[in-house]
Amino acid sequence: MVARLSRRAFGTLAASLATLPIVGAARASTGALPAFRGGLYEFNASPFPYHGFKPDDGTPFMDVQTDGGRLGHSSPRGGVYYEDQTYSDRHVIVALPQGFDLRKRAAIVVFFHGNNAVLDRDVNQRQHVVDQLEDSGLNAAFIAPQFAVDALDSSAGRFWEPGFFAQFMAEAASDLAELWGSRNARPAFAGLPIILVAYSGGYNPAAYVLKLGGVGKRIRGVILLDALVAEDDKFASWIAGNRRSAFFFSGYSAAAADGNGDLMQRLSGAGISYSTSLPRQLVPGGINIVSTGADHDGYMTEAWTSNPLTWLLDRIPEYPR
Repeated sequence: MVARLSRRAFGTLAASLATLPIVGAARASTGALPAFRGGLYEFNASPFPYHGFKPDDGTPFMDVQTDGGRLGHSSPRGGVYYEDQTYSDRHVIVALPQGFDLRKRAAIVVFFHGNNAVLDRDVNQRQHVVDQLEDSGLNAAFIAPQFAVDALDSSAGRFWEPGFFAQFMAEAASDLAELWGSRNARPAFAGLPIILVAYSGGYNPAAYVLKLGGVGKRIRGVILLDALVAEDDKFASWIAGNRRSAFFFSGYSAAAADGNGDLMQRLSGAGISYSTSLPRQLVPGGINIVSTGADHDGYMTEAWTSNPLTWLLDRIPEYPR
């Protein structure tokens, strides 16, 4: 399945983005990319729409139906959100930053946004997430799916389904290969290590991807940015099973203090050591859970430093650009 580049212009992510064509197989890259390539793609294997059940209580996710047949979901904090407005957007940011080189050791950064978010307006223009990757020295591609649109809802949708994240990443590999310039590059992208990054409400899909995603040891690092507000048992279980092959970092303000405290208790109870200091490097075996102060709403751009994601990605030595 090859996704199509959305015709809607993708903000101001790069000067050439609004006119970016789909890259065909005949335009294979032979070196590091001289310019940014990326856009909004519509995926078949997207988190939403979702017509399954909630994993916490087994009840249907779509639990409201109007007389006209309109489906909705009762969000505990946001009230009823309807599928056509909130749970039907299949868009995913797919991007290769300038300087990316598939011939070198490379990774894929997968980003899960928080509540009240839209990919272009928030992930791109407000939080500058792809810019933060491009400004780092990490040789990595970028993927970010849309979850609930502009809503107080952290639901993971189809990422609650065992193995579905692997399907999502398989589709992403096809799109990344097209952006790179050769469909023959798909197997290379399909095998790249994954750095999973979540902000705020992105904790829920992140937790279930770690538990049920089906990508095995491809996840080589987890970065939580004021995100660990629940599901600490799933993060603790993943750390216990992957601490020799991956790193874990959680930076938090008062908004996520309780969840991070619960995680530290679980790790201590399991005899797993961790640091409460900022890391010099993010390497396999490293576990850092750090209180940083800062404001939750602006955490992606101003935490312990400006552009904290760039700061963190610069400290991953395995995949230098």
